[in-house]
Amino acid sequence: MDKDGLRGLLAQVSAGQLSIDDAIGKLHFLEAANLGFARVDRQRAARCGFPEVIYCPGKLADEAVAIAHEILAHGGKLLATRATPEHAAALRAAFPDAVHHERARAVTVRRAPAAAPAGRVLVVTAGSADIPIGEEAAVTAEIMDSSVERIYDVGVAGIHRLFACRESLQRARVIVVAAGMEGALPSVVAGLVDCPVIAVPTSIGYGASLGGFGPLLTMLSSCAAGIAVVNIDNGFGAGYLAALINAPPANGDERGGGANRRG
Repeated sequence: MDKDGLRGLLAQVSAGQLSIDDAIGKLHFLEAANLGFARVDRQRAARCGFPEVIYCPGKLADEAVAIAHEILAHGGKLLATRATPEHAAALRAAFPDAVHHERARAVTVRRAPAAAPAGRVLVVTAGSADIPIGEEAAVTAEIMDSSVERIYDVGVAGIHRLFACRESLQRARVIVVAAGMEGALPSVVAGLVDCPVIAVPTSIGYGASLGGFGPLLTMLSSCAAGIAVVNIDNGFGAGYLAALINAPPANGDERGGGANRRG
């Protein structure tokens, strides 16, 4: 049950159409489902707006499938991240409507209709080697009902490539920038736009980049305003945050949406 379902249930109680005891019976989903190896959070979508996400590393393929069954039994969306080919094959066999996004290493299922997006999330990568992290961000934002545009391989080594995309930069409500090596691209992007920029340091680079620690420090030390930084290679976290920023206000709520409110 999502927030709309919970709101409808409370409205029935308020109107006298449903008893309190019957409503409590319908709220059994608030309990976590104990699968023995995992306790699946049934109320995540109602509480946070999106169901629990399956992080596949460390899980057997059949364990990922069991968790997915529980999530889809109580909602219309599924996202599994860092899925190996074995995880993806098992999920697709169990759910014919599952989509394997190979480069993002993600699997999605969408059974609920997509909400109309309020604006556009732009995902930018410095190099083509950063694309898997960019794709993880893009797929995450898309399953959370954001409209996503991608601009790849526009790093500072050939900065004219970025400037050629200035119209897309100006249209975005929030921008995710994934960069390895020295990690300078988010600062450049943030100096060109009036929307939030989410920087993702990637582990791409030679020895002194220290597996992403170098670009992480660069991004944390940026002199450009409006930058938030997620962990190394955390495309999922960046895409999730971007989708939350981009989400339209719910039922007149003034929260949500980017600062520039562009559509």
